[in-house]
Amino acid sequence: MEPKFKPGDTVKVRVGQPPHHFRTPTYIQGKVGRVAAIHGEFRNPETLAHGGDGLPRQPLYLVHFAQRDVWGQYAASARDTLFVDIYEPWLETVEH
Repeated sequence: MEPKFKPGDTVKVRVGQPPHHFRTPTYIQGKVGRVAAIHGEFRNPETLAHGGDGLPRQPLYLVHFAQRDVWGQYAASARDTLFVDIYEPWLETVEH
């Protein structure tokens, strides 16, 4: 599977509360960040959690967020950042 995003792309984390196992922190859902790196393709942990085969494999990204964009009233340095590993199905394109 060819990755949909590349380093430097701006992405938004999908919002959702599926009734099954998922691996995207709630606090990061709906937030906008930038792809820092692509880790490669891995078996999908959402289907593996239910005894599936984890296929098709999914690209896993390292996504960079400004702390102030994540926490709203963040009062520390504007340079503080957060990096989160997120699978491609949880990322959306941000239109400029």
